[in-house]
Amino acid sequence: MFATFMIDQMDALMLARIQFAFVISWHIIFPAFSIGLASWLTVLEFRWLRTGEPIYVEVYKHWVKIFAVVFGLGVVSGVVMSYQFGTNWAVFSDRAGNILGPLLAFEVLTAFFLEASFLGIMLFGWGRVSKRMHFASTAIVAIGTMISGFWILAANSFMQTPQGFMLGADGLLYPTNWIEIIFNPSFPYRYAHMMTAAFLTTAFVVGGIGAYYLQSKKHVEHRQHGRVMLGMAMIMAIFVAPAQVLIGDEHGLNTLEHQPAKVAAMEGIWEDESGAALRLFAIPDQKNQTNNYELSIPYVSGLILTHSLDGEVKGLKNWAPEDQPPVMIVFWAFRIMVGIGMLMVLIGLFSVYKYFKKQQFDPESKLFHRAWMMMTPLGFIALLAGWFVTETGRQPYTIYGVIRTAESMSPIAAQQVATTLIGFIVLYAFVFGAGSFYILRLIAQGPKPYEDPSDDHFYDHSVTEAQGRTLSGDKRAADKTKGPEEGLDEPADDVDDGGLR
Repeated sequence: MFATFMIDQMDALMLARIQFAFVISWHIIFPAFSIGLASWLTVLEFRWLRTGEPIYVEVYKHWVKIFAVVFGLGVVSGVVMSYQFGTNWAVFSDRAGNILGPLLAFEVLTAFFLEASFLGIMLFGWGRVSKRMHFASTAIVAIGTMISGFWILAANSFMQTPQGFMLGADGLLYPTNWIEIIFNPSFPYRYAHMMTAAFLTTAFVVGGIGAYYLQSKKHVEHRQHGRVMLGMAMIMAIFVAPAQVLIGDEHGLNTLEHQPAKVAAMEGIWEDESGAALRLFAIPDQKNQTNNYELSIPYVSGLILTHSLDGEVKGLKNWAPEDQPPVMIVFWAFRIMVGIGMLMVLIGLFSVYKYFKKQQFDPESKLFHRAWMMMTPLGFIALLAGWFVTETGRQPYTIYGVIRTAESMSPIAAQQVATTLIGFIVLYAFVFGAGSFYILRLIAQGPKPYEDPSDDHFYDHSVTEAQGRTLSGDKRAADKTKGPEEGLDEPADDVDDGGLR
């Protein structure tokens, strides 16, 4: 019945757009979280190696389980993305495949293989490899996640600001300069903005859970762990949140230069304006090309976008209605993203105040801890809102100014798209629901005590004296005339086995 309703109300193109939005919204959450978690786990393990404090191991071992689930869910959702390109967007894949195919292949070759090679050591190598090797594996996985982000953002940025290609007579895109393709005009800003967003999102999740441990009566034994989590998250909020505002400002200036229609939609500006006002609230009416119930502050948008009080910002009416992005979505998603970003900065300032008052870990600082707990999910919301601005603001193009979305669609019926969309909704509800439930369960359990230091050593491989002498080149190992009284079957005490025991 639901499928029939969708088919009656929407065509195949609209259903395919909704399916893509649904799939990529789920997908972006988990890779971004895994990027932040991998880097944070690297810092935790480094702190343990430097200090020897077991508290860092306990927090590490707790969060590495969550990382494993998050990483797995990110891989699953990424596979679905590839599937979707082949079913719903085959024309786009055909026309842009000469460029996007190699970029995604580079991601697999340089990042995914790197992560896959060392992820097993990171997750299951504790006690099986040396401490330094395990730390190196964690760091390599963290580097791999950032390399993965590099190639994905390079591909996405090319779709936003394409260059370094030629359009063939057959309608296909052919690369002419890979350096220009990868380092296209928006890539540096987009990559910095996305990586910082991943770190901040993770920091506020970790800090919020740390604050929960400090306040919860069920987790009195985890308050020391909460101090570690909240303390390290505060550093990110204090220093990185303001940096993200500056990066976002530079990204906005770059977008104004290369995608002015997107910026006009973000600001709700229809006519060209000198000293453009900041619309705090408005209901964009795209049909009539105006805003309803507008509440604005004069000159502020012009000052932000042009760094000048009388700088001009182009309005949406410079583009035909069919060339304008969906203004309502872009306008409000941008405000949600910026609003949460400002909240992050305020929490950072609140954290500075509490730090100098030496009350950041005091259980009596309930308002402070509740503020951090409130922020736990907001990073994900800001992340999604930012991607809605980016992807919806690029419309009506898949590759900006080159290939329109309506031209990218596979020749399939609405019924087929509706069927797969419903299938994805059901499957995602089960898979990601189960994964999220397990993560919440791990959080509710809290870190376990680090009671067995022997876990830090290699497993005992029971090297006998005979085997040890053979490995060391001692010829007496082959002398069969020696009696059992020599103790050849006993583990060697004088052989350097490289730490195997």
